[in-house]
Amino acid sequence: MEDNSRASDPPIDTAQVEYREAAAVAVSESSSIHSEQFSTAPLPQNLPQVTFNTTETSLDLSEYFEDPHRPVLNNFIEGNQPNTKNGLYFRDGKRKVDYVLAYNYRTHVSIKSALVSQGLAVISNGNSVNPEGKAQVQTLQSSQHEQGLVVEVAPQDLLEDDRRCRREAFERNLMEAGLEIEKDEEIKNQGTGFIRIHAPWHALSREAEFLKIKVPTKQVYEVKEEDGMITALHKVWHKITRPFEPKVQHLENDTKTKHISYDFTREKIHLYNIKDKETFFDNATRSRIVYEILKVTGSTKGQYGSRGIAALIANGTYDSAYPLHDGNYEDTEVNDRKLLHEEWARYGAFYKYQPIDLIRKYFGENIGLYFAWLGVYTELLIPASVVGIIVFLYGCATLDTNIPSLEMCEYNFTMCPLCDQFCDYWNLSTACSTAKASHLFDNPATVFFSVFMALWATMFLEHWKRRQMRLCYQWDLTGLEEEEERPRPEYETKLLQKNRKKEKQKNSKRSKTEEKLTWRDRIPGYFIGLSSILFMFGLTFSAVFGVIVYRITTSAIMAMSSNPNTRANVRVTVTSTAVIINLVVILILDEIYGAVAKWLTQIEIPKTEKSFEERLIVKSFLLKFMNAYAPIFYVAFFKGRFIGRPGDYVYVFDNYRLEECAPGGCLMELCIQLSIIMLGKQLIQNNLFEIGIPKLKKLHRKLKDKGTKPEESNTNQTRPPQQWDLDYNLEPFTGLTPEYMEMIIQFGFVTLFVASFPLAPLFALLNNVIEIRLDAKKFVTELRRPNAVRAKNIGIWYNILSGMGKLSVIINAFVISFTSDFIPRLVYQYLYSETGTMDGFIDHTLSYFNVSHFKPGSAPVASDFHKDIRVCRYRDYREPPWSSNPYEFSKQYWSVLAARLAFVILFQNLVMLLSEGLDWIIPDIPKDISEQIKKEKTLLVDVFLKEEHEKLQLIQNFLLKDRPAKPNLKTLAPRSRATSLCQFSPEKKPSDGSQHTDV
Repeated sequence: MEDNSRASDPPIDTAQVEYREAAAVAVSESSSIHSEQFSTAPLPQNLPQVTFNTTETSLDLSEYFEDPHRPVLNNFIEGNQPNTKNGLYFRDGKRKVDYVLAYNYRTHVSIKSALVSQGLAVISNGNSVNPEGKAQVQTLQSSQHEQGLVVEVAPQDLLEDDRRCRREAFERNLMEAGLEIEKDEEIKNQGTGFIRIHAPWHALSREAEFLKIKVPTKQVYEVKEEDGMITALHKVWHKITRPFEPKVQHLENDTKTKHISYDFTREKIHLYNIKDKETFFDNATRSRIVYEILKVTGSTKGQYGSRGIAALIANGTYDSAYPLHDGNYEDTEVNDRKLLHEEWARYGAFYKYQPIDLIRKYFGENIGLYFAWLGVYTELLIPASVVGIIVFLYGCATLDTNIPSLEMCEYNFTMCPLCDQFCDYWNLSTACSTAKASHLFDNPATVFFSVFMALWATMFLEHWKRRQMRLCYQWDLTGLEEEEERPRPEYETKLLQKNRKKEKQKNSKRSKTEEKLTWRDRIPGYFIGLSSILFMFGLTFSAVFGVIVYRITTSAIMAMSSNPNTRANVRVTVTSTAVIINLVVILILDEIYGAVAKWLTQIEIPKTEKSFEERLIVKSFLLKFMNAYAPIFYVAFFKGRFIGRPGDYVYVFDNYRLEECAPGGCLMELCIQLSIIMLGKQLIQNNLFEIGIPKLKKLHRKLKDKGTKPEESNTNQTRPPQQWDLDYNLEPFTGLTPEYMEMIIQFGFVTLFVASFPLAPLFALLNNVIEIRLDAKKFVTELRRPNAVRAKNIGIWYNILSGMGKLSVIINAFVISFTSDFIPRLVYQYLYSETGTMDGFIDHTLSYFNVSHFKPGSAPVASDFHKDIRVCRYRDYREPPWSSNPYEFSKQYWSVLAARLAFVILFQNLVMLLSEGLDWIIPDIPKDISEQIKKEKTLLVDVFLKEEHEKLQLIQNFLLKDRPAKPNLKTLAPRSRATSLCQFSPEKKPSDGSQHTDV
């Protein structure tokens, strides 16, 4: 047997290594098969066989068949054999297909014709490309005749020969690991081949023990429900929501009883609730076990052989590897996939709860947790949406009584021009509609809503932690330990190159083989990554600045228009078109940043898939966060802040003034910017892209298959598509990072700037109702079945959510104090108002400017206003021109600034204190779950103590039978006996060492 031990793996527990090596040796001794003995049935004469230049041992087939634990192989099947059970089983209709390997092949026409005519087998010496690049010569040796035939193989076919040899070696090693494989005859000159893999019981049980998979035991205990008000309300709520429950009868949990689960071990197999070995492990667990074997199985011998299916896919030996779906979702026969489609993946089921247990059973815990998290997030958006609607309606109800809005509509102040030369003076009353629209989102209720949303974010995270813990208990994940991961193929390749380079040095004899890459090996990747991220940040800021320049220049051009309607709609036109441009730029850069983040993570050469994923998430989040929120940050905190004043404006490109906020402030424009970007991003990127791109790829694949030339096949034989064919045409699963990322960005829209857009939770809720069904439909119908991955939390995403929740408090504090007019209104009402009301607030916020102080060439060229205008008004807190310090910041400016900073500090500390208080009050683990976990551990200890007690009784009975007859006790003097393990009596109380306490 080839060395398939885990010696090259990352360091793990010594006991585990010894156990796996012993298991591998046991399997090797029972299933080491020569390449000419792959099948139990006689092989066809014209079927090519490949042998290798590695040392192999032959096997007595009689011993092989006599051992019931040896794998039954059915390697090569004639293409005309009947199909069985929709392609979910081997041709015998009994062994289930647990995994499929797909590969692209290209057969040598000369060799294939020689094999068909002569009945020869291909004998390869295992060599690949020769150094001179010449054609390789292969010998075709007949199984019935001694003469040979020499065929010239073109150099372009040498790579295919190498891949074929790797596949044959890999498949042989899979069989040595205990798996059973089946493959069809390659009936075309080129095409796609499929290898079906079945895991028998002995392989499943061995790997389940090594992976410590928890399975239910026979021990059942009753889950007692506490009596109380909360329990009664829960029962009433359950009756009310019963129509919204999915109709998944066979997965309805019996809440009154639960099986105790324990790590699978063959030594205690009698303790488990095994009714049928074929169905004891569900399909997701079976495919996961097979994938674990695929990850560690090598394809060649030697120090530098490829190991693992990921490396073989990376070098093109295989095209893909995937588990099968449970049949067609449109079949009349009920299966889990059909149930998911009917009760979950249809838009008509939008009002139903998600069948989380069925999702977990079919896709695994990792995907189950994602949809559970998405469901909790969507549910908690309902109260946030209700409060947001109330805040918006409050703005509508108080619109006619809002004094600042009424004053803007009534006052006829002459305002200073908005641009040089071509812009005229204008009346304040023309901004009446803008002021009223601003009040809908800029009112005292938005402050309350900001506090509410900060506490809502904390409640959401706390509720999810409790929900996550409940799911971990129900899914037996409470004791899940982090598994040791294998290095990624790219990491192993880099380490291999490093070791080879070291061997070529002069002191190669003294050099030791490196076991890992050091920080020096990663310095180039880190440097490129940091430089690229800074460059991307600069690119994002450049895009924002470009849009600013567009707004400034477009405003100036429209102001010079002779059409009065054009001049009247400058602000509306510029704002709407600029937001659309921002949205398009965000969508384009989003796709670019996703690819760049992946490339930057690859050049850093992370060791494991988990490390790769975490680094990719951090980079993607930083780039996409900056890309999505940079335009919004500009409008919220920078627009109109550094424009100067009349007579001393700040210019860009020497001719264009920086843009100002609307008379009612920038909050209304911030609301427009936020709503369009949020809705456009969700509608276009999250929905249309997710629907359109997979369908376009699927259409392209179909058109490509239809365009296959007829001469590529050397047979007229066809068969209906099997399940592995249908799944191969689906899109491969690329991970949950894109799904989480779009929801995290949406979470930012809901929490970070909610003070400017109270309806954001409502739009997020409507989007998520569609998003859940869209993702469900994609997973069930458009994607290949993912590998089942165990996980007990959502990982780094929780830390990102927690960080954004804290950041939202700070940002909303600044939005309320600096972007809205909430603080200036309070300062005016309590410090400067003579009546203690808001009367005169607009006049208080406007300063005076003497029109004679305009710089030459900046005053309006042609004005429709009276020529005797001497002063105009502008929005700022500055001294009037007739004061001793004209145009300097006034006392009111510093009072408002101090109040704004004080509010930021007070708001931040108060909300943070309330959030921490909620976090401290609400326990992370529900009380009933904590008690059930303790009870389950105690009962599990009792089960094992009882088992050990029964073993002791068996030993005692066995020894008593073999003991000689007892002598007459009357003739013997009394003496004391030392207690021993064999003399333990069941009637006696166990010693203190055998007692146990509640865990």
